[in-house]
Amino acid sequence: MKTNTILKSLLLAIPLWSTSGFQLTTPFAAQGQVQKKQQHVNLRASTNDYTSDGLTESESNRRSFMKNLVMGGLGSVIATSSFSDAAFAAEGGDSLTDVYFGVGCYWHIQHEFVEAERKLLGRGDKDLTSRTGYAGGTATDKEGRVCYHNFMGVADYGKFGHGEVVGMTIPETSIGDFAKEYFDLFTAKGERVDPMDRGGEYRSLLGLPNGANNPAYPAVEAAATAKGMTLRMGKGNDPDTLGTKSVFVYDTAKFPFYQAEIYHQFHNDFQSPAYGKKYNSLQQLAFDDGRLKITNCPDKV
Repeated sequence: MKTNTILKSLLLAIPLWSTSGFQLTTPFAAQGQVQKKQQHVNLRASTNDYTSDGLTESESNRRSFMKNLVMGGLGSVIATSSFSDAAFAAEGGDSLTDVYFGVGCYWHIQHEFVEAERKLLGRGDKDLTSRTGYAGGTATDKEGRVCYHNFMGVADYGKFGHGEVVGMTIPETSIGDFAKEYFDLFTAKGERVDPMDRGGEYRSLLGLPNGANNPAYPAVEAAATAKGMTLRMGKGNDPDTLGTKSVFVYDTAKFPFYQAEIYHQFHNDFQSPAYGKKYNSLQQLAFDDGRLKITNCPDKV
């Protein structure tokens, strides 16, 4: 296991938050309290502005982030494996569809696709659909969970063969445009910008309804070719793509999207300047209006 993955695997959970502020809750006490928390969970301390129990206000990279984590409890409502339940009006009468893209760490990728939704679709804060998550594996635990690395060994996404992705709901006719945004995230040499993250969890992958048989696939392939990249059909549990200039393609019906934990949403990235509290606060907004779900993984809620 590479150094950065070891550091990331130290992560279990962020403390649970009550409506009155920070409150560390044990996994046992959490079960009895979670129903009240579900009515309104205060996420004022977003993934980047913790001020209690030793967490700094501005975490610039995963390494420092790992040092400040404490154990938390489990939620009681599992996140749905797809995000088609979000009630978004189709832009211009176009049908909406669920897709996902991944290349390395999903913190940076989410920010870039949030900006793409604003630029390409004119969406505002309450209309954004980009969420971090996992996809491309062939298994979940018996409760249907896929989770980030954690000390409890709960549904580890790496062990299940999943990769980090960002899922979104966009017009079918915009898939090609979003594919162009995706391939622009690669370096001039066709590599991800965080090659220090190694393993299948960080492979390059994308998911479309019906995979290569999606009507928009030719546009996606053209976007890849323009960047000197090739598309490969994913079989699930696929290896890292580092050094191959390739991207695995998955059928979203066979390889669905699993939303990541709340604390992984709208997070600052370790390779860029902090995105700012306005961006980080999108986490609370999306949780309050139901676009973000409790995952039942070790998390802050």
